[in-house]
Amino acid sequence: MLKMTSKLAPEPFVRARGLRIPTAWFFTRVRDGGIFESSLLWLGAQFRIKEAAAGKVTFELDIKKQHTNRLGTLHGGCIASMVDLGGSLAVASMGRFSTGVSTDINVSYLSVSGRVGDTVTGTATCEKIGKTLAYTMVQFWNSKGELAARGSHTKYVNGTVTPEKPEYVAPNEFVEDGEKNGSA
Repeated sequence: MLKMTSKLAPEPFVRARGLRIPTAWFFTRVRDGGIFESSLLWLGAQFRIKEAAAGKVTFELDIKKQHTNRLGTLHGGCIASMVDLGGSLAVASMGRFSTGVSTDINVSYLSVSGRVGDTVTGTATCEKIGKTLAYTMVQFWNSKGELAARGSHTKYVNGTVTPEKPEYVAPNEFVEDGEKNGSA
């Protein structure tokens, strides 16, 4: 059984869940093909969590060439991946380190999200979380401030909070010492 850390506030908890993965573990997973988003979004400082509160996470992606389609704009598949990742981070913001598995993802593309050198901003909201399902909505704005895309993401979350996995507690290896803020 994993030794658990103390409870965290939503933002450090989401940062631990979303990005504070030990380097050796992370690159081993990338090399072995275990984390799709890592090769698409996380290499370098391209993807950043800007804010996180219970039920809401705001993030940014600096658009690089590997994120674009043949027309030179942000690829729809990259946006779909950010709906998946953003929805998972929104579920994490509700206190679940384990965020379940996707049951449904939908994306509507409304305008050009950006080109290389632009930044796309996303806001993921956990609209409802129940015993078995969580429902999230993600909206994306381009550098012009236009709503560029929106998506919904449903996740199966049964068993993601248990006595062994309490809310807002991340395993020690995912938390920096300065982020511990109270007892479990």
